[in-house]
Amino acid sequence: MNDTATPSRTAARRARAAAPPFVDDYLPALLAQASQLVSCEFHEIVKASGWTVTEWRIMATLAGGRALSTGELSRVSLTKQPTVTRVLHGMQERGEVERIDDASDRRVTLVRMTAAGERAVARLIAQARAHESATLAPFGEALAAELKRALRRIIDEHTPAGRHA
Repeated sequence: MNDTATPSRTAARRARAAAPPFVDDYLPALLAQASQLVSCEFHEIVKASGWTVTEWRIMATLAGGRALSTGELSRVSLTKQPTVTRVLHGMQERGEVERIDDASDRRVTLVRMTAAGERAVARLIAQARAHESATLAPFGEALAAELKRALRRIIDEHTPAGRHA
């Protein structure tokens, strides 16, 4: 048997050898790795500020006056709903959030940040913006804006109908 590879086999082997490992070129793996690395950097700041990561995620989601259901808070903050409910209870006792009736559906209770909650989280939001700026600085403003647009589009394209914030 002849061990000599044909030119097409040799080219195919070189192409396989030059291809990056699957996870290094697979969008979900890349998104997860980037999210984990960047988030963990900021979570150290969150913890040093006396907040839990779940509290931060809830407050960041509610920032700017948004009122959301517990289910929507759970989805956007990437936290299981029972955990959100438990954490909200403590945050409500501290006066950081309040529950209100949904004007369009009386069966739904919404959660919104109070003025005291806004004041409590304002410094952390400023630190989050600074962390984001430092993370995106190497890419320049145009590419950073395009990256955010692309990520928002991915989110929109993959959010089931009726589950948008």
